[in-house]
Amino acid sequence: MVENNPVRAFFTHAILIFGVVFLCFPVWMALVASTHPPEALARAPIPLWFGGDAWTNYKQLLTQGIPEVGGLSVGLMMLNLAIMALGITLGKIAVSLLAAYAIVYFRFPFRMVFFWLIFMTLMLPVEVRILPTYDVMVKLRLLDTYQGLIIPLIASATATFLFRQFFLTIPDELVEAARMDRAGPMRFFLDILLPLSRTNIAALFIILFIYGWNQYLWPLIVTNDETMTTVVMGIQRMVNSGESQPVWHLIMGTSILAMLPPVLIVLLMQRLFVRGLVETEK
Repeated sequence: MVENNPVRAFFTHAILIFGVVFLCFPVWMALVASTHPPEALARAPIPLWFGGDAWTNYKQLLTQGIPEVGGLSVGLMMLNLAIMALGITLGKIAVSLLAAYAIVYFRFPFRMVFFWLIFMTLMLPVEVRILPTYDVMVKLRLLDTYQGLIIPLIASATATFLFRQFFLTIPDELVEAARMDRAGPMRFFLDILLPLSRTNIAALFIILFIYGWNQYLWPLIVTNDETMTTVVMGIQRMVNSGESQPVWHLIMGTSILAMLPPVLIVLLMQRLFVRGLVETEK
């Protein structure tokens, strides 16, 4: 039985509230700064409440060009990043599902060797294989294209491992029932495995979307065309604007806009995300 100790409950809640304030205060400051004119942020003290230029600042970000990033709008940069993140997410899930399905349900020579080779790629981050990957993209003429942004990042050893572990928990009776109903391999995959994997897919979708949304190094290397700039790259260019003073009100507004898609994805899919991590549907 849990003891109801008022003193302990007070300190527990105090620590939790302090942690929430500590984590949310930078986001609050960014949101407040994005509603002020640039001169208000250039003098002390920094304002802690909203200003009156929110509509003007966000309208400029979404519809007008920003000189620090080649005259591009944040709307175009977010569109580029959304296409990249969704392509990486859906590609990783599709490839990982098929790879795990083949490893678990098909018997072919060296299948476990192939699985461990895939699993060993976890020790090879993107930075280690950037040069050969870039060389391949050059030879395939995929620089400054969405394909070049997406294809090198769609393989996922983590997702393959998680789907394999889930498929191993599927009862053999389902496989036998599918065979008795004369269901082929793809029918078994589409009608049985995919519906059972929906919570796992949802959990991985959130994780992989955030992974793709936060990509900076690979888009920086594989794109030279200004129109392919992502919002993460745009924030870095706005901060490092050379000799000119950074436009902090626009930088903070861009940061708030860049945070919105991942936050919305997590809020909308949080129930499926939790179920995909803690439950096993059979």
